[in-house]
Amino acid sequence: MPKLEYFYAAHSAFAYLGSQRLLDISCAANVKIVHKPYDLRRAMVAIGSTLISQRSEGHRSYFFKREIQRWSEHRNAPVMAGRPQYHDNDVSLPNCMLIACQERGENVDGLAHAMLQAHWRDDADLADRDTLTKLAETLDLDAALLLTEADGASARGQYEANTTEAIERSVFGSPTYFVDGDMFYGQDRLEVVDRALSKPYAGNWPIGL
Repeated sequence: MPKLEYFYAAHSAFAYLGSQRLLDISCAANVKIVHKPYDLRRAMVAIGSTLISQRSEGHRSYFFKREIQRWSEHRNAPVMAGRPQYHDNDVSLPNCMLIACQERGENVDGLAHAMLQAHWRDDADLADRDTLTKLAETLDLDAALLLTEADGASARGQYEANTTEAIERSVFGSPTYFVDGDMFYGQDRLEVVDRALSKPYAGNWPIGL
């Protein structure tokens, strides 16, 4: 069975836009998603990428006012107008909550989708514990336990490991998917991810490293 790894951050716009499609693809292929939430901002700096907040006004305008809007329509994934007001908050807690959920063998697919959707559709603050509690409870998850474990050494250690791994594997944005080690960056690559799960592409990754 192919291995499908998913590097992303809980507040990522394009992870949200591809989230339901990814779940549909994994379900159809009967492949489990290995969730690897990581510190996106730190990793981007480490590999030499420019943070969105540091890019030109024209780039940010295109990103938030056009590209997201188009993909929202294409994927039937509703988004709020403009940029979420809490987008710059620290998202280590929700990322670690996802890790704790996966470690317990709970519904991490559903929780990740709920977080991404709440942030981009409903302007939810993912750094807020009450918000995270409500999202978990809609999925019948033990929110208090997951939040406690999100602050624990195991989840925090795995978060650090995911971030280090992302840097070492040249993951330069969220979402990034790996199918048996072959990297696909961006939710607009999900159709080729789908194909790779049943028929790998020729060649190898990394190339020239």
